[in-house]
Amino acid sequence: MLVLRSALTRALASRTLAPQMCSSFATGPRQYDGIFYEFRSYYLKPSKMNEFLENFEKNAHLRTAHSELVGYWSVEFGGRMNTVFHIWKYDNFAHRTEVRKALAKDKEWQEQFLIPNLALIDKQESEITYLVPWCKLEKPPKEVYELATFQMKPGGPALWGDAFKRAVHAHVNLGYTKLVGVFHTEYGALNRVHVLWWNESADSRAAGRHKSHEDPRVVAAVRESVNYLVSQQNMLLIPTSFSPLK
Repeated sequence: MLVLRSALTRALASRTLAPQMCSSFATGPRQYDGIFYEFRSYYLKPSKMNEFLENFEKNAHLRTAHSELVGYWSVEFGGRMNTVFHIWKYDNFAHRTEVRKALAKDKEWQEQFLIPNLALIDKQESEITYLVPWCKLEKPPKEVYELATFQMKPGGPALWGDAFKRAVHAHVNLGYTKLVGVFHTEYGALNRVHVLWWNESADSRAAGRHKSHEDPRVVAAVRESVNYLVSQQNMLLIPTSFSPLK
């Protein structure tokens, strides 16, 4: 009995003293906040891009009456042509369910926009993401956005979250670009992080990237983060006239 009690004491002490592995992605406000963001991509049929955007602009108020639109963009570079990308904010999953039910019953939305425009859409994709707790959503002035997507190694933010955060902040601290938001995917491809940046122009972004490649702080932070990287891609996004994020 004494031997068993001694073993249990050592085990509990070891558990208490062992460093706790945590990540800046997985701790903090997100644990207590159900708010999430849905990323939606619509791949439109060639020659139908302008028609679709014009139709949505006319009827946007019908959709935004149900939930908050964060931003709406067309893809300029880095993705499939004739694509629109938009972000919607929800309080929690129950809220999104309520919104989808309400939209299905909204005859004005169905008849004026959804049904007539379904024929213009070739493919749709959706992801559910959380805004990481160390980043609040910013609203920069109107210009050019970049969505950089990073597929990280399995293991989650506990494995790569802190290194990723340091790499993002290294770019931010250099001052050539503005961070809009960092989103971690909850439903979709797991271990994926989206970083939304704002730049004055595509040329100013290119100049800033060249500068970052020569900065030892950025190079060191990126070298650490890429140890956990599987792949990455980016898209240059142009906000639509009705996008809240200009």
